[in-house]
Amino acid sequence: MVHFLLRPNWIRRVRLALTLLGLPYTVCTFGVRSAIACSSSYPLRTDQTITSPITSICCNFCTTTVWTMPSSAAPHVKARCPQYPGSKIKRFPVPDDKVNWSQNWPQYSPVNYTDPSVTKKPAWADPDIGAFSARFNSVDGAVDRTSFDGNYKVEKGIPLNPHGRTGLAGRGLLGRWGPNHAADPIVTRWKVDAKGAKVNHPVTKLPVLQFVAIKRKDCGEWAIPGGMVDPGEQVSLTLQREFSEEALNSLSVSPSERAKLHERITKLFKSPGFQVFQGYVDDPRNTDNAWMETVAVNFHDDSGNSVSELPLQAGDDAGQVKWVDIDSSFALYASHSHFLELVAKERKAHW
Repeated sequence: MVHFLLRPNWIRRVRLALTLLGLPYTVCTFGVRSAIACSSSYPLRTDQTITSPITSICCNFCTTTVWTMPSSAAPHVKARCPQYPGSKIKRFPVPDDKVNWSQNWPQYSPVNYTDPSVTKKPAWADPDIGAFSARFNSVDGAVDRTSFDGNYKVEKGIPLNPHGRTGLAGRGLLGRWGPNHAADPIVTRWKVDAKGAKVNHPVTKLPVLQFVAIKRKDCGEWAIPGGMVDPGEQVSLTLQREFSEEALNSLSVSPSERAKLHERITKLFKSPGFQVFQGYVDDPRNTDNAWMETVAVNFHDDSGNSVSELPLQAGDDAGQVKWVDIDSSFALYASHSHFLELVAKERKAHW
């Protein structure tokens, strides 16, 4: 067994190398969650729907640099956490060499589990397979069942996770069979001194970026605001809505204040955004037949006179909200640190 003590930005590289070599490993980090932890960055709400046609995106995103998980990357890890989140259900153990569906494994016998919150047939969830006719790998009415990974396999009318086995069949906590789409707005500004001049980091000498971070109520970790895309909703609107609800608490303010907030943030969200990531998310709620995918976009308040002047107020699923310096030492949920590293490089800022 190989043990490593690593900074967050090295974890993915070492894990990939060791996996390719076939070596077992344990990774420990400074202030970073365990790779097998099972909390989620996209909590579902009973009043919230799940997916939307990503093919209908009409966003002003700069897509010159989009990071996606390559198909040769290490097997998903959080999607194989031993105990399924929010339940006492244990996953069927899946070793790295058996994750890929192409590996013949007659002994594979995953538990079939769908959470009661899903089986109660809320508006945001699909019916059971057999009770409706889904058009997988396509836009099915208002529900987008396409994947950023391309076409996924469908066996006996049931979609298969494109990143392989998870040790659990069914949908778990996810509403849709197949991909469940989310969106993450990364709102940034420059850190400035009392005179309004950019603050440079003492070591790297690069300007310091700040981003709006929320502390999740469900897991107590700092994260990028984000949420599920509603059916028929453009991702650009999801990004703006989630930021308004989680970082500005727009749902609790008066109609007049809400109108002022909307005008201010609409200006920012209509500016060219840098699309940081799109693709499959290694999420603990993933199953063999349902999984999370997301789009992360950076909206930068370069002049500091847009969102920077608005008072942050935690709302919706956020416990706290604040501007945080972007730095590799700040521990964040899951792969959010990697998203911020890409933003810092794009903006030529300190990391």
